[in-house]
Amino acid sequence: MVSAPQPEAVEAGIEALEKGGNAVDAAIATALVQTVVDPQMCGIAGFGSMQLYLPEPKVHSCLDFHGRAPSKVTPDMWEDRILSEAEDGFGFILEDHLNDVGYGAITTPMSLKAYDEALTRFGTMTLSDLMQPAISYAEEGFMVRPHVSYFWNLVEGGGRAPHRDRVTRLAEARRIYQKDDGSLRKPGEILKNPDLAATYRQIASEGVESFYRGSVAERIIADMEANGGYLTREDLQSVSVNEAAPLWGDYRGHRIATNNPPGGGVMVLEMLNILENFDLAAMGHNTPEYIATVSEAMKIATVDKDQSVGDPNFVDIPMERLNSKTYAAEMAGRIRSGAKTSVPRLNSGAKESKDTTHISVADEHGNCVAMTHSLGMPSGVVTPGLGFMYNGCMSVFDPRPGRTGSLAPGKSRFTAMAPTMVFRDDEPFFVVGAPGGTYITMGVLQAILNVVDFGMNAQEAVSAPRFCTTSDTIDITNRITRRTESALKAQGYAVRRSPLGYHFAGVHALRKTAAGWDGGADPARDGIALSV
Repeated sequence: MVSAPQPEAVEAGIEALEKGGNAVDAAIATALVQTVVDPQMCGIAGFGSMQLYLPEPKVHSCLDFHGRAPSKVTPDMWEDRILSEAEDGFGFILEDHLNDVGYGAITTPMSLKAYDEALTRFGTMTLSDLMQPAISYAEEGFMVRPHVSYFWNLVEGGGRAPHRDRVTRLAEARRIYQKDDGSLRKPGEILKNPDLAATYRQIASEGVESFYRGSVAERIIADMEANGGYLTREDLQSVSVNEAAPLWGDYRGHRIATNNPPGGGVMVLEMLNILENFDLAAMGHNTPEYIATVSEAMKIATVDKDQSVGDPNFVDIPMERLNSKTYAAEMAGRIRSGAKTSVPRLNSGAKESKDTTHISVADEHGNCVAMTHSLGMPSGVVTPGLGFMYNGCMSVFDPRPGRTGSLAPGKSRFTAMAPTMVFRDDEPFFVVGAPGGTYITMGVLQAILNVVDFGMNAQEAVSAPRFCTTSDTIDITNRITRRTESALKAQGYAVRRSPLGYHFAGVHALRKTAAGWDGGADPARDGIALSV
């Protein structure tokens, strides 16, 4: 089974399984098509996190491919350009959007390297073969889906550049995404990207090293040097994927495997540890008591993340405390006492955009893959003739020196990505992940609670109304009742209602049952879950 936010990508993953491929083959086929049909959500010049459970070769591992700050950066280079901090703490607004749109926004492109490494080590098919569906969509075109169009036209406010700027500000992006009359394509219209098809053909023929050391790399570096980009030849050549054992926790008799920092898995485990001290099922799903309790756990984990979690190569992260049942019990006691945690911010600014995508895959051999990959906030930069857009991950680094998330050469930023597997009786029971900026950990958390505490199936778990509390305000979707909102306000909470019925991450999941796997695709996105 494959679940992902893009139907074309899911079909490519299913076709790989039908041809005899395993879950890794299917995940990479899905990912490659995602880079074409959702080109601002992810791409070969992006970053991500992948968890693989492969029982027959006895592999259970996490591949970390977060973008790294280029070697040219300095900790104080933007210190005097700060306008504000994003309200949820996931990024900073600078003058002229220096860290947000354009060549200064780009960190090292990691995704293609990770796809290749996962496939070479654990797959059964070739990258060249798996690239063919992606090449076809790039050359022949794909139908613009509602969520793609929604992203292009979104204006988040609070100081961030309008998303339209990411596909129209720079000439090469305009050439791909803007029509002759200056408009952007609407849902149902076809977008072709022959340059991307040609680049993919070149990579399929010459191998991934052409992107990092060969002919494609030469074009990338020439473009960076001509336009003041920080990315260097040495940065490209030094790209490598980090591998580590999963970060483990447990919740109500289930073992939880998730990713390590700078990913968001530690937040998921911390929140589960806190919430294990409460009878959530007795409270009732999405009652005022439930939302207030879970929101306080969300805020505690957010404060701990802001203060302590970053790139472990640069930051001494107190993992023992953050993943401690004793610390969690103390925090649960704080919640029971009625204390409300405050989430400090530099100022109130924009929220983090939800431009990321996810894949959950399981095959007949028991192999499972959960991968979240992204462009972060897409930079809007496309090297002439190459067709792909670069990540814009520099926007999340803290421009203030001496902080957990401060800039440093070779450093990765924190990301809430949390591809997670829940184990029951030593076998994967629930495979889950999501796009959604800082909403990711909160969406993954609620999906796990929905399955474990409330017995929902995968589709119910990802479809149930969600809320998100990464600041002093509880954000709720429009399907949470007004009565509940009023009760929360009566408790002294600031509550903000979204006009959207489905929001706060785009969760995609698989759940194992006695009859096999069932799948869930978040209704807020355009994806599906398919089995073969």
